[in-house]
Amino acid sequence: MIKVGDELPQGILRTKTATIHELKTDDMFSGKKVVLFSLPGAFTPTCSAKHLPGFKNLYQDIIDKGVDKIMCFAVNDPHVMKAWAEQNDVFGKIEMISDPDASYTKEIGLDFYTPHMGIRSVRFAMIIDNKVITHLFVEEPGVFDVSSAENIIKHL
Repeated sequence: MIKVGDELPQGILRTKTATIHELKTDDMFSGKKVVLFSLPGAFTPTCSAKHLPGFKNLYQDIIDKGVDKIMCFAVNDPHVMKAWAEQNDVFGKIEMISDPDASYTKEIGLDFYTPHMGIRSVRFAMIIDNKVITHLFVEEPGVFDVSSAENIIKHL
């Protein structure tokens, strides 16, 4: 599993605006301060009721602390992530990043398996400065606490 002080490994993720775009992690994180939060899945209860809304509500406060962008990461396809962003009125603010085959999630060691949803990302949040993880908050299964926007803003 990745840890504080590690440089994020190279990989390719996806996002959707009008079309699907491949994103190289080097381009996403080089020379930028980024808050990346991850959740088991779009449209799931805790993710929809607490995790994403927290970052939506504190978006400007986080940006005002010197963060270049906030990204939401999940093992979902780009179409689902875009629809979820639009439904929650964060499209164009919080970048929705998709790892549809969970390959990057596995590479960073933050995957888990559930018989109802398959391989997913654990719930986590990290602060990345020029590709290096400066803070990493990984939740225990079934818990939502340390990966919240309210906790992240305390560490900026």
